[in-house]
Amino acid sequence: MKFDFEKYAIGREVLVSVHDIHRMFMRGEEEVRALNGINLDIYRGEYICVMGPSGSGKTTFFNMVGGLDSPTSGRVFIDGVDMAQLNAEELAFLRCRKIGYVFQQFNLNTVMTALENVTLPMVFAGVATDDARARGMALLSKVGLGDRWNHRPKEMSGGQMQRVAIARSLANNPSILLCDEPTGNLDIKTGKEIHWLLHDLNKQDGVTVICATHDHNMLSVSDRMVWISDGKIERIAAREDVVIEKASLGTDDDE
Repeated sequence: MKFDFEKYAIGREVLVSVHDIHRMFMRGEEEVRALNGINLDIYRGEYICVMGPSGSGKTTFFNMVGGLDSPTSGRVFIDGVDMAQLNAEELAFLRCRKIGYVFQQFNLNTVMTALENVTLPMVFAGVATDDARARGMALLSKVGLGDRWNHRPKEMSGGQMQRVAIARSLANNPSILLCDEPTGNLDIKTGKEIHWLLHDLNKQDGVTVICATHDHNMLSVSDRMVWISDGKIERIAAREDVVIEKASLGTDDDE
């Protein structure tokens, strides 16, 4: 099914714009093309899932958008800013203020409490201690862990740790939430709870969610799906188009 870009984009503001990005690595003497000419606009307030099997390039794409890596060629714009033109200090400021990150492995500090983990990005941003603590408690309450603020990661389940990681990602009011396989280490039930938590944050707070995943259950919360294969965009579809397509094929499996 061909995606109707113009119909979808009417009246929408582009927040992330990726222009012909390539990323090559050397594996010994062999050149590996992780990304091979990706072009994509992502709109403010959108929930988009980047799908593909392991090795397809989706995590590399995630790293390009998040400023965690630089393309070999091509350009990435965040809110109109060309990331290639930023020095190290400017890039760090953009990542701190504009982008929140959620990873498969949670990446929590194991000796810190939930509240301390959530407020850590605010410390780096220079937020006053009392303000950081108040916001941290509010964020933990938002993700359903207001009563677990003093617990450390070893005292939490995987789903609770991921909720803390999501609260931490929102610490500095980012415009973009980048999630790399956020349900990869969770059971199906807990994974669905995280899906819907991200959905609610997207719809209620207006944060743009970009999720790199191979979890087809993300279909139920996404606005658009982007499939990457061999470093290229293979297909783009709006959620309703995928549902219509499934119905036409006579399938009712939960993707």
